[in-house]
Amino acid sequence: MTEQRHAALGIHALEGVDDSELLKRRQVLRRARWITLIVLLLLALGAGRTIFSRMANAKALETAVTEQSRLYVKTAVPKTGTSGQTLQLPGTLQGQVQSPISARASGYLKRWTKDIGARVEKGELLAEIETPEIAEQLSQAIAAREQASASMALANSTVERWEGLRKKDVVSQQELDERRSSVVQARANVAAAEANVQRLRQLDAFKRVTAPFAGVITRRNVDVGDLIDAGGGGGGRALFVLTQTDALRVYVNVPQTYAQMVKIGQQVAVTQVELRGQTFTGTVARTAGAIDTATRTMQVEVALPNPNGVLLPGAYVQVALPVAASTVLRVPTNTLLFRADGSRVAVVDANGRVSLRKVQIGRNLGEETELLDGIAANDRVVLNPTDSLTEGDVVALVAPASAAPAKGTP
Repeated sequence: MTEQRHAALGIHALEGVDDSELLKRRQVLRRARWITLIVLLLLALGAGRTIFSRMANAKALETAVTEQSRLYVKTAVPKTGTSGQTLQLPGTLQGQVQSPISARASGYLKRWTKDIGARVEKGELLAEIETPEIAEQLSQAIAAREQASASMALANSTVERWEGLRKKDVVSQQELDERRSSVVQARANVAAAEANVQRLRQLDAFKRVTAPFAGVITRRNVDVGDLIDAGGGGGGRALFVLTQTDALRVYVNVPQTYAQMVKIGQQVAVTQVELRGQTFTGTVARTAGAIDTATRTMQVEVALPNPNGVLLPGAYVQVALPVAASTVLRVPTNTLLFRADGSRVAVVDANGRVSLRKVQIGRNLGEETELLDGIAANDRVVLNPTDSLTEGDVVALVAPASAAPAKGTP
């Protein structure tokens, strides 16, 4: 650049500056260049680090989003019942024989000999009824029988005489037949009078009320002086209630689902809450053999020995009825999906893809449910499937947590 040009720009040439001063200036410029280069390099490194960090964060975010968007599920394999199920049913104890004892003869209660809780034997006297009317009727019937017997004797003698007269042809055959007919009528009257006497004697014997079988008096409804009507007077009141406590019986209603599994002779366990730790063994004595259309249950009678009298008739008990094991596949109840098109389960294949299969539900066993069809024994069924789970979704299986080691084990 010429001096004229420097003059035009107002830049004057350095005059009177020695070489050392110029050298210092050059060093300063060199240092400034290096510092600028270092600063630019640091800025470039910072920008590169920021870009790399953002790329790493973006990749990590994409990975996290992918992981979070993936559906993790737990699965279970269907199984069959390896052991039988126990069906708990409520029941009420009843005596093997329980009968209300009513009076056959009318009158007034003269006395009673047994009270509630008394154990009686067959034929033992329970009460005695005073029956004056029956006694009078019996006396009258005996007198009527005597009259009929006298009439028959007269008719017999009359026939004998008339037969002799007939041989002499004194009387006609018609008259003899009439006398013979009178004998037949007299015999019939005697038979009727005798039957009436026997009836009243038997009725008179019913004034003694006796036990028809051995058992325990569980109820007494009358007292001395009460008016007793034959047959309970139509009001259904009985003098006593007699119960046979050994053995007892229990009636239970088995649901239709289990009705086919109950067999006569099957052993059952009977428990009572008040008798803790005691279990009584009974036997299925008989079944109704039909389902009640009102309750969809089948009545089953269980015979229960009670030799020590520990169990009391009328007590509420629980009957544990063992049911044979079934070969139908079972799955946890929380695997079922109830959709508008029916019940389904979500099955995961080897590729982690979901298939919604329509199933037919059998018995509900509480935590498990029987499936009659729709799945195989080696299928993996999703536990607690979400309502948003659809056909073809890809899921990831959660490995089952390993059991924690017990204390003292390495």
